[in-house]
Amino acid sequence: MTETLPYAEATRILLNAESILLVTHFNPDGDAIGSLLGLGNALRALGKRVDCAVDKELPEYLRFLPGAETVLPKLTAGSWSVMVSLDSSDEERSGDVGAYGRAHSSFVINVDHHPTNTRFGHLHLIKPQAVSTTEIVLEWVQQMQIPITREIAVPLLTGLVTDTIGFSTSNVTAYSLAQAQILMEAGASLTEITQRTLNSMPYRTVELWKQALQTVTLQDGVISALIRREVWESLGLTEPSDDGLVSWLCTANEAMVSVTFRETSDGAVNLSFRCKPGYNVASVAFALGGGGHTQASGATVKGTLDDVHARVMPMLKDAVRSGELVIS
Repeated sequence: MTETLPYAEATRILLNAESILLVTHFNPDGDAIGSLLGLGNALRALGKRVDCAVDKELPEYLRFLPGAETVLPKLTAGSWSVMVSLDSSDEERSGDVGAYGRAHSSFVINVDHHPTNTRFGHLHLIKPQAVSTTEIVLEWVQQMQIPITREIAVPLLTGLVTDTIGFSTSNVTAYSLAQAQILMEAGASLTEITQRTLNSMPYRTVELWKQALQTVTLQDGVISALIRREVWESLGLTEPSDDGLVSWLCTANEAMVSVTFRETSDGAVNLSFRCKPGYNVASVAFALGGGGHTQASGATVKGTLDDVHARVMPMLKDAVRSGELVIS
């Protein structure tokens, strides 16, 4: 089932590179850091000089991944032969490290599985039907004939597990499970990864949810929650995600689409969308300048929480109505 992608050309470019920079998107999830470290550890096994970077620090729950301590929170110096952008659907998504890297790298390889990818960079390893970017990275590592060690397998399986919510999304296929088996046979524990990523939550997140749940409403198949800045600041959190609240909300039987609206510290609202099979929230995210998958996507929109809420809710209600037509 391996799609024909320019793996051979990408491999030639990496093998000839004197220095390599790997970056991924800000507010990284398991697939972002999993693909970053999976590829980084594989290239280091070849003796390559590799720098890995993501804006700010790694989420605490992903610091167990092999090589996590090598990830840089910012870039202020250096240049590279090749930059590889991982799991970022557009240039802005990779933040400050991406902007610096593109300005100081001779060649850019774009590796991603989001259907909304804008195809930036010089060479594209883009496979929208892949369940995660780590699935593409695994294919690439196999093409390079690099032995799959535990240090490579654990980050890659983490991306598979988190982006499929434990292999429960509608895009999971027998091929996805076969790739997971390869990684498990290389030493990655499905039990440990699932526990550390999907079944783990600090108490401060419970407090965040408690406050957000008081704002929950259900309108025309769209369930929503508001996370105001003063709430997460009062809990001592720094620009948090909703930590899975949007996925949990979508389990409500009457909800076809879920959304969380989170105020940021710079006058914007971060939006996270989820939907049940048969519906599509990626189109809404893309229209708002964001991106993602059919069933899981997001965007950041400038404006007050009330204004953004008033603008976005009708778009999501339209997505529910369109989905009803798709599955009828």
